[in-house]
Amino acid sequence: MTRDSTNRKARVERDTLETRIRVSLDLDGSGRSNLKTGVPFLDHMLDQVARHGLIDLDIQAEGDLHIDAHHTVEDIGITLGQALAQALGDKKGLRRYGHAYVPLDEALSRVVVDLSGRPGLEFNVDFTRAMIGGFDVDLFREFFQGLVNHAAVTLHIDNLRGANAHHQAETVFKAFGRALRMAVEPDPRMAGITPSTKGAL
Repeated sequence: MTRDSTNRKARVERDTLETRIRVSLDLDGSGRSNLKTGVPFLDHMLDQVARHGLIDLDIQAEGDLHIDAHHTVEDIGITLGQALAQALGDKKGLRRYGHAYVPLDEALSRVVVDLSGRPGLEFNVDFTRAMIGGFDVDLFREFFQGLVNHAAVTLHIDNLRGANAHHQAETVFKAFGRALRMAVEPDPRMAGITPSTKGAL
């Protein structure tokens, strides 16, 4: 696990008996992504986070997909959360809070994030079907739970409406990217200041 002290970049590696994950990210990127998770629909969703969050994201994963995608998806969330925490550092001078509403045709989702230093997830997405292609929609909660636990952020995800499960998922990930982009943005009025009355996050 390494952090670039001059830029908001991080690289994290996670090896277990079930998965081998490599994540690199740059919070001040341009939205480029290089994604090879072995789970095509997750790649599609992570590309939305990179593009709409203006985060350069490189994720390489090998997992026990012969069983199912659960361990791979969860461990990617964990590793991405660790990388995010590393890249954020002490969080001084950041906006801390971010929110976004994103529509896609009939679907609309809202995501609110707080770089609170405390892991918390409220995930309210009633998918209209259990599978999107070969992807089990239950794994989205596992992904975000792993991420918030290891990034130590509070995350509220609400799909407000939607009839197409692909659209529901895509609005969630686009909104997450946009909300994260807002939260990690430097606030010139908070330069050098921790955005908390506690003095630490």
